[in-house]
Amino acid sequence: MRLLQQLSRLLDDPPPEFIFEISEMGISAARRSAPGQTSFQPLEPDVLSVSPLRDNVLRPEAFAQRVQAMVPPPQGRRRRRAVLILPDYCARLTVLDFDSFPSDPAEQASLVRFRVKRSVPFDVDSAAVSFHVQQAEGKGKKLEVVVVVAALEIIARYEAPFRAAGLHPGLVTVSALSALSLIPSNESAVVAKLGGKVLTVAVVDRGLVKLIRCVELAELTPGEVFDILQPTVAYMEDELGRRPERVFLCGFDSAEGQIGRQWQEGLDIPTQHLTSRFGTPGRNNAGLLGYLESAGGR
Repeated sequence: MRLLQQLSRLLDDPPPEFIFEISEMGISAARRSAPGQTSFQPLEPDVLSVSPLRDNVLRPEAFAQRVQAMVPPPQGRRRRRAVLILPDYCARLTVLDFDSFPSDPAEQASLVRFRVKRSVPFDVDSAAVSFHVQQAEGKGKKLEVVVVVAALEIIARYEAPFRAAGLHPGLVTVSALSALSLIPSNESAVVAKLGGKVLTVAVVDRGLVKLIRCVELAELTPGEVFDILQPTVAYMEDELGRRPERVFLCGFDSAEGQIGRQWQEGLDIPTQHLTSRFGTPGRNNAGLLGYLESAGGR
């Protein structure tokens, strides 16, 4: 499912050479020409602190050193393009519905900004807002628009060391939207993706994103995550008239098998680890592998 091209674009340019995914734990990287060869540079715990409300880069020098260690020196003056995949919780993700939606792009952007203004706890006028209008199913159906909003200052601080290393971040997105490219396009599914103490939950129905949200967990326990998944399944039953065919898990590491069995029994829905042709998706690389999947490894 090529959701990445459809709905995760904050900035867009020709195909990139490098792909980076950033998390509090470190930086994962790959080259588009060699998608099966990924690398990882760990970060010390106090380098990044992910939030949609404040600066995420607490120690810019340490962050820049790790970036420099991953970026090969430039050869010539050719501009090297890169993808930056940011942590989910540094932005706000939502799905809005509209009875009607203008055709003019400027009017669309203005309307989306107006709708998210009350629900976003920062200045939308100084934020990057990206959105994708999904194809409505059936006559008279409301239009659904997937929206991602992030403060420009937060994005700029993530970008800065990559630009200093001679890279041009032509595409900036968040991990969850990239990772959704790993979900089969013919299924109705719930995705539970863990990154640190932030759980991103998405409902995907036949290639369309119906719900997406990030929840900061007070305590990382199977029971707390289950308490979020259960109403998500109920939402699918109420709004879509059907249960998910599968629950896809990502980022629960060694406990994933046991947790999956518990949830499968509690929800009566098969659970499965998220998979990719290019590696095992986890807390640090699910977005990167989703991007490579979407790009076809070319």
